Amino acid sequence: MEVVSRERISPSLVRLVVGGEGFSTFTPSQSTDAYVKIVFAKPELGLTPPYDLAALRETLPADDIPVTRTYTVRSVDPAARTLTLDFVVHGDEGLAAPWARDARPGDPIVFMGPGGAYAPDPGADWHLLAGDASAMPAVAAALEAMPANARGFAVLVVDHPDDCLDLTHPAGIELVWAVGAEAGAATDLLAETMASRPWPEGRVQVFAHGERESIKKVRALLKEREIPREQISISGYWAYGRNEDRFQSEKRTDIGRID
Repeated sequence: MEVVSRERISPSLVRLVVGGEGFSTFTPSQSTDAYVKIVFAKPELGLTPPYDLAALRETLPADDIPVTRTYTVRSVDPAARTLTLDFVVHGDEGLAAPWARDARPGDPIVFMGPGGAYAPDPGADWHLLAGDASAMPAVAAALEAMPANARGFAVLVVDHPDDCLDLTHPAGIELVWAVGAEAGAATDLLAETMASRPWPEGRVQVFAHGERESIKKVRALLKEREIPREQISISGYWAYGRNEDRFQSEKRTDIGRID
């Protein structure tokens, strides 16, 4: 596809709308945490998409193999034949975020997907959603998909007050913003904010995704509250000090596991 538009929607978030002829090959997911893996190839290699990554791994030096970065699909517009992706941007850190910050209409974007596994259960008595700015697109999509009578609360940790977006949500879902996670100084903040809230009675469905160490603390809290594992969608989207390649490789080790 290609970039249609770019917008800075908050101090930390850049929104890209992408579309083009490739939209005809994109099958929207029913999951509200749908994600794509954006593929970045070195321009000087002159590779033509779609990329056969398996073949390229056999023929290219390790440093020249295209790399992937994972991002949630904020929304899909079948009529306009576009999809929207939000990027957390902190200066020049990372690969995908600086690219999104500087993207212009017409720039190409290559990705695989979508994947995804979570959607709000209309049969749940109440909902608990938790995450940081990286999880905000999935949380926002879930809130929009909930029935009007849904109950519960959503906790979102952000770096700046202006990152607190005006999200559409059912009247019975309380939005709880916690500001102060900049530079990894507040990995306890998400779990602490959750623990401070009154928990309704009944069967809860949980969606908790974000920075890995923060989510580990959320998992510990959910164990204390004896929330059954089958009612929980939980994972780390990223980790402080890691690029995605290292982060993904650590998922197979003790430091990367969230049970």
